[in-house]
Amino acid sequence: MKPIYYIALAITLMGCSLDERPLDQIPEDAGYKDMQSLYQNAVATLYNYIGGNKDGEGLQGTCRCVYDLQTFGSDEAILPTRGIDWYDSGLWQQMYKHSWTPGHELLGNSWNYLYKVIALCNNSLEKLDEHKDLADVYLDSWKAEVRALRAIYYWYLIDLFGDVPLILSTTVSKNDVAQTPRAEVFKFIVAELEETLPGVPSANSVKKNIYYGHVTNAVSMFVLAKLMLNAPVYTGTVSDTCYQRCIYYCNLISDEGYDLEEFYSHNFIVGNEQSCENIFVIPMDKDIYTNEQQNILRSIHYRHAQTLGFTGENGTCATLHTLQVYGYQGDDKLGSADPRFIDNFYSGIVGLVFDRTGEYFAYMPEAVELDLSHSPYLETAGARMHKYELEAYTNYSGRLMDNDIVLFRFADVLLMRAEAKLRLGLDGHDDYDRVRKRAGADPRPCTLDNLYDERLLELCWEGWRRQDMIRFGKYRSLYTGPDAVDESDGHTTIFPIPGGVINNNRKIKQNPGY
Repeated sequence: MKPIYYIALAITLMGCSLDERPLDQIPEDAGYKDMQSLYQNAVATLYNYIGGNKDGEGLQGTCRCVYDLQTFGSDEAILPTRGIDWYDSGLWQQMYKHSWTPGHELLGNSWNYLYKVIALCNNSLEKLDEHKDLADVYLDSWKAEVRALRAIYYWYLIDLFGDVPLILSTTVSKNDVAQTPRAEVFKFIVAELEETLPGVPSANSVKKNIYYGHVTNAVSMFVLAKLMLNAPVYTGTVSDTCYQRCIYYCNLISDEGYDLEEFYSHNFIVGNEQSCENIFVIPMDKDIYTNEQQNILRSIHYRHAQTLGFTGENGTCATLHTLQVYGYQGDDKLGSADPRFIDNFYSGIVGLVFDRTGEYFAYMPEAVELDLSHSPYLETAGARMHKYELEAYTNYSGRLMDNDIVLFRFADVLLMRAEAKLRLGLDGHDDYDRVRKRAGADPRPCTLDNLYDERLLELCWEGWRRQDMIRFGKYRSLYTGPDAVDESDGHTTIFPIPGGVINNNRKIKQNPGY
């Protein structure tokens, strides 16, 4: 579903405009002629932007945007320099070192993308009011869905950047734009999600129905649970009430009928719309949608990808810290590692793949370094992303897949509820044990330290690690070289405001430490 009208919205934050121009150049008002077109163009079209097909777009699946900020600044994954590949003017080394500056490309991309969708939501809300006679009895529910989506995008903004402008209209002048304290935006997000909860659809968002990939009750409740769990980070105040409310929303999601899949890997297989565990996804269909899944192919080696009919980029891999948490001690001892290692990573020999000498190609997980330019393992170092099932020879590039990209799932709900209970001094082992038992992992005591590791084991490559590290007070770079960043003041737990924003909006102040 693509917009069938022309939009020109002033994005006052960047001093530029947002143009969505369809090929036929239909005037905007022609897109609101009846109830169906109003819903299509004011509500449904917004979901085109959850995923993407080029750098700087989408919440996941593409490169150089929100997912990369959450992943490559964490201790979970690394994109090492491999000779002439992946240096990119130091972009990825800066992510690993936490030495980013306001001019870092990923920051501008993420800021622009998130505010673009917010601007579109603001425009949609105004159009729904302007054409409310067409909406009839559906007006309140449609507005609830758009408000909830806008609130979710503001959540990503405060999580990444802290104090951000709260803009709720398309007519705000640049001269009136200023930052709102993070805690106040947090309160706004919570209020919006709670107020709209009765109005958003109660349908399942991962099934192929009219609400496939949409914000539904369970999606809003999941974000509310996340907000409550991370409230001390966002507000600076620790409160038992927030942990109790986290448990409350997790219970509501459980009551909706979500459950763990029998097998961990089934959440990521081709045709995963049948998952009873997935809560919110980016719909993928190589014959219908243009959303791309680039993350696996960005990780695996060219020769490995070629055997599947795809184009690999030989980049991202697990850090040594991640290997340690998984208990990896070599491919000859995989039986001693967490069972989810083989679901999340390619390591060792990966089938009939041959290196340049004609020998079997093998990934070398423990050979990973920040800069592999002078390493004999330049091409092979690192355990590579597995996670999603690859359907061989679906198309040449392999980026258009039939596995929906998982954003939220029920295993995370169980781990959130276990953590909230532990922080309240209660017993969280039931939920924690359920997740480990499904994985076939050995029993462990349910402590905060073990649960912190469990979140990496269960949710690796899903974009949560940075947030988890910050909440547990462990967010710092793994880099220990002579030019390591001093993070003792905690300034790197939020990113700098992009330089272009500061230059165009003098009322917006840079975050401390940058």
